[in-house]
Amino acid sequence: MTEAPATKKHGKNAFLFVIVCVAIDMLGFGIIIPVLPSLLMELSGRGASEAVEIGGLIGAVFGLMNFIAMPFLGNLSDRYGRRPVLLASIATLGIDFMIMGFAHSLILLFIGRALSGISSATYSTANAYIADTTEPEERGKAFGMIGAAFGFGFVVGPVIGGFLGDMHTRLPFFAAGGLAFLNFLYGYFVLPESLAKEDRRPFDIRRANPFGAFKHFSKLPKVAWFIATIGLFSLAHSVFPSTWSFHGVIRYDWSDREIGISLACVGAGSAVVQAGLIGPIIKRFGPVRTAAGGLFINVVALLLYAFADLPWMVYAIIPVGSLGGVMMPAINQITSGITSRREQGELQGATASLQSLMLIFSPIIMTQTLHAFSADDAPIHFPGAAFMLAAIITALAAIPFILGVRANREKVSELAAAE
Repeated sequence: MTEAPATKKHGKNAFLFVIVCVAIDMLGFGIIIPVLPSLLMELSGRGASEAVEIGGLIGAVFGLMNFIAMPFLGNLSDRYGRRPVLLASIATLGIDFMIMGFAHSLILLFIGRALSGISSATYSTANAYIADTTEPEERGKAFGMIGAAFGFGFVVGPVIGGFLGDMHTRLPFFAAGGLAFLNFLYGYFVLPESLAKEDRRPFDIRRANPFGAFKHFSKLPKVAWFIATIGLFSLAHSVFPSTWSFHGVIRYDWSDREIGISLACVGAGSAVVQAGLIGPIIKRFGPVRTAAGGLFINVVALLLYAFADLPWMVYAIIPVGSLGGVMMPAINQITSGITSRREQGELQGATASLQSLMLIFSPIIMTQTLHAFSADDAPIHFPGAAFMLAAIITALAAIPFILGVRANREKVSELAAAE
C-alpha cells in the first residue's frame, strides 16, 4: 500500500474523497440488500421462509468479523495512518462484492460477508480522518456531512439495487463492486495522508482487544443504565436490516424492485427526521422527554408493522417509525451531558462495543423468529412475529432508561433546564 505524505491536511480533495467514500460504500451496501433474498434462494434451493435462516447466519458472520476487526483496524490506522487503512478497506469491499456476484455456493457467500465485516471500518476511519483534518469548531458540520453522505447512499442504493435485481440477480453485486473499485482508484490518486508521522503510535495488540472497551462499564456505573438501553434498542432495531427484505418477500410477495423502493422510503423518512426535526424537538421537549417519546413511538411502529397484512399499510407506518429516530440522538445527548470530558472516550468505546456485539446475535434471533412463524409447518403462522419481538425488546429498554434517569436525577434535571 502506498503512503502519501501528510502535506494536504486541509485539502478540498481529501475532504471530498471522504464524503464520496462514505456515500459510495453505503450506496454499495444499499444496492445489494434488496436482492440478497433472491441470491440466497437461488444458491440454497429453498423458499424465502427457509432462506431467511441462512441470511441470519450470514449477518452474524458479518457482525462477528466487524466486532473483531474494528479495534484492530483502528489501531492499525493509528500506527500506519488513515490512508492505507481506508484504501485497503475499500479494496476489500470491492473484492467482497465480486465474490458474492460470482458465488456459486453458500460457502463463497459466507467468505464474502466475512470480508465485508472486516472492511466495514471505512465509516469509523473516515471519521478519524475528518478529526485529523478539521479544527474542533468545524467538526460538527463535517460529521454532519458524513451523516448526509451515509443517508444518501442508503436512500439511493436500494432503489438502484432493486431495479438492477429485476434485470439479473447478480447485477447489483457487480455494480457495487465496480463502485468500490472506482472509489479505490479515486482515493489512490487524490487522497493525502492525514496523520502526521510524529503523531503515530506503536501498534499494541492489547489495545486491539475487541472486549477491551467493556471494562469501561465499571468506570461509568450510572451511565451504564443508558448504555444498556442503547444495547437493547440496537438488538430490537436489527429487525430491519436482518428481516425487512425477507419479510417483504414472504408476506407481500415483493419483487427486488419493490423491496428497494420500500427501503428507500425508510431511508428518506429517517433522513428527514435526522436532518430537520431532531434539533427542534430536543430543544422544545428536552433530551429526556424526547428519548422517552422516541421509545414509545418505536414500540408503536413495531407493533403496527407486526400486524400490517397489506403492503400499503407498510408505507403508512414508515412516517410514524421515522419519528422514532429522535430517540438515539436524545439518549446520546443525555449520556454525553452527564459524563465528564475526560471520560467521553470511555463512554463512546463502551457504547460502540455493545452495539457491535449486538450485531453478532441479533441477526440470528430475528431471522430465526421470522422463520419459526412463517414456515409452511409453523404451528402458528404469524409473519410479523419478528417485529412483535422487537416491540417487546424495545419496551423492555424503557426499564434501564427509567433507572438511568433516576440514578442521574440531578444531572438530568440540569440538562433539561439548559434547553
